[in-house]
Amino acid sequence: MTTQSGTTLLIHLAGAIALLLWGSHMISTALQRGFGTPLRHWMGRHLTNRWMALFAGIGITGLLQSSTAVSLMATSFTAAGTLSLAPALAVMLGANIGSTLVVQLMSFNTEIAVPLLILSGFVVFKLRDHSGFESAGCALIGLGQMLLALGMLSATLGHIETTPVFHAVMQGLEGDTLIALMVAIILTLICHSSVAVILLIASLAATGVMTPVTAMVLVLGANIGGALPPLLNAGSAVARRLPLGNLLVRGAGCVVALALMPMLGKLAAGLSLTTPQLVVMFHTAFSAILAVMFIGLTGPLARALERFFPEEERPADPGMPMYLDEAGLGIAYIGLSNSVRESLRVADMLNVMLERLRALFVAPDPLKAGEIRQADHSLDELSAAIRAYLADIGQEGLSDSDADRAQEILMFVINIEHAGDILSSSLTQLATRRARRGELFSEFELQNIGLLHTEILTSLRLAITAFLGEDLPAAHQLVARKEVVRQIEATASREHFRKLRDDKNAWAESGDIFQRVLRDYRRVHHHIAAVAYPVIDRLSEEDIITDETGAEA
Repeated sequence: MTTQSGTTLLIHLAGAIALLLWGSHMISTALQRGFGTPLRHWMGRHLTNRWMALFAGIGITGLLQSSTAVSLMATSFTAAGTLSLAPALAVMLGANIGSTLVVQLMSFNTEIAVPLLILSGFVVFKLRDHSGFESAGCALIGLGQMLLALGMLSATLGHIETTPVFHAVMQGLEGDTLIALMVAIILTLICHSSVAVILLIASLAATGVMTPVTAMVLVLGANIGGALPPLLNAGSAVARRLPLGNLLVRGAGCVVALALMPMLGKLAAGLSLTTPQLVVMFHTAFSAILAVMFIGLTGPLARALERFFPEEERPADPGMPMYLDEAGLGIAYIGLSNSVRESLRVADMLNVMLERLRALFVAPDPLKAGEIRQADHSLDELSAAIRAYLADIGQEGLSDSDADRAQEILMFVINIEHAGDILSSSLTQLATRRARRGELFSEFELQNIGLLHTEILTSLRLAITAFLGEDLPAAHQLVARKEVVRQIEATASREHFRKLRDDKNAWAESGDIFQRVLRDYRRVHHHIAAVAYPVIDRLSEEDIITDETGAEA
């Protein structure tokens, strides 16, 4: 009977911990799915100094309830070069404080809030078919689940504290600071949530069998363990800079706190705080003191990390992806940001192919032709990697806006790939065909090819602007340029036929090659201009929704 009772208690304890972790995971993923992209844009534009970054880290972590998610977000920015390392380190100092605010909120007696949060979350989730409402509803339900799990933990631990096994475990922790520290580190690493582990420590402390010193040591271990997952998930030297810096800051703070633990124990004994309250307050004080101590050292620390983790050399094969790391697969806005960066590399490859093709028309060279074909091969490989990566993004689901953005990225890559295929398989062959017969393109032909070439390069830059900045005017301008290219092609074609009629010695195949060059250049421009349509469709629809909302108001 005793064994069965102990087993039942363990099942209840495991279920309560699982529910606590799931609630935290639900809040984080729901808010990232619904609001991660706007937060990412805001961070990229406004984090210009360390104090702004510090308060941004506090606020965003308080919203997402996950310092790990904020770390991944900031890491993606530093790896992309859109956020320098020093303010990113300040973001993490703020994120550590923000996670303590979540613990503070959960530590209150909120029994009546559980049904209210779950009910209101369900109502918001069903309010209307919009990803923002769905995400907010899921977050409210997740918060209610966390509070419910804390109630279950308290009830279960109240029964477990009388068992001999529980007392033996707690005595083991009391006897060795290093063991207590390692237990908290490992537990936090497994759970991927320092918030959940701190709340668990507070619940254990409420049983009355844990001394203040042991509780504070466990809190220190949770702080170290919470910094490890982003570091272990980093896929490159540049991506390791920020999580390692965060770990060094927390580790230094833990070393100092452990050295001062006897004094801290005496100080805690003189405070009129229960042990659970001490856990929460010590966690907050630890993060706040670290922020005050290190906010002025983010610059030197950033320079040291950049020196020890320099930029990696680009892969010898340009078709190998550089930014498609696995961390972005679970967090949509990071994965989309990674895909955009690789897509810009695809556009750069097309630009290089265009420049080499222009030189090939002027002076045929088999080596240049081979370089164009090799560049197209690399472009195809990178395009395939991006498409596969996009298919795996959003393991927790994509919001409507993120799904639309993923479609825009996909269409951008596919159209650039098709344009590259035309350059490689058709235009390169046409450019070298006359050279094999010992003929060159005439000045008239090169002049018109140059006009089309210039227009295509201009349109490619517009396509990148429309795609990267989600720029509606640029997208409309890109579509309008199709008529410009059509007129250049038609004028050149008519003039060329007139020259052929006037020159009876002109060879028909030479004229045919030039006409096919004109046609293929227009086909290339068609694919580049097609990049604009997904941007126009989405942004125009958003404008309509905004106008309708304003009219209703």
